[in-house]
Amino acid sequence: MRTSDFSAAPPVGQATAMFVGATRYRGPRSILTLTRTWFKMVKQMKRMDGYRWHTVYYQFPFTLGTIAFFSDRDALLKFARSRHHRDLMCWVTDHGTRNATGGYIRLYNAEPEGYSNGVWRAEADGMAHIPTFTPLSTEAAGPPVHRA
Repeated sequence: MRTSDFSAAPPVGQATAMFVGATRYRGPRSILTLTRTWFKMVKQMKRMDGYRWHTVYYQFPFTLGTIAFFSDRDALLKFARSRHHRDLMCWVTDHGTRNATGGYIRLYNAEPEGYSNGVWRAEADGMAHIPTFTPLSTEAAGPPVHRA
């Protein structure tokens, strides 16, 4: 069912702002040095209002990335201004390529509408599907979910 009420969803399902980023570190020494500030930063992030969930991913050989969800864009941006995050970003970028050789950050906002079913439906707990797919930008209406 299409909905704009995610009050019954788990915290990550209630988030409306998402951060995706990665940093390619110089090598194992940089990654080990990173951990001192990183654990403090994660602890601080989890205590902040608006934090919903995060995960970390690894790409060979020295890239670490984060996907994090926040209640809204302001909560995400407040975290970006936090002490430990600022310290970490300065350490990564202030010395040329001594600690890291590249990175990126992307910020995403959730659309007000989405989908819910079963236990996470705010109005009932029954499983249900939507009758049509969400239309693409070139369509007036999406095709039916079930083929006729």
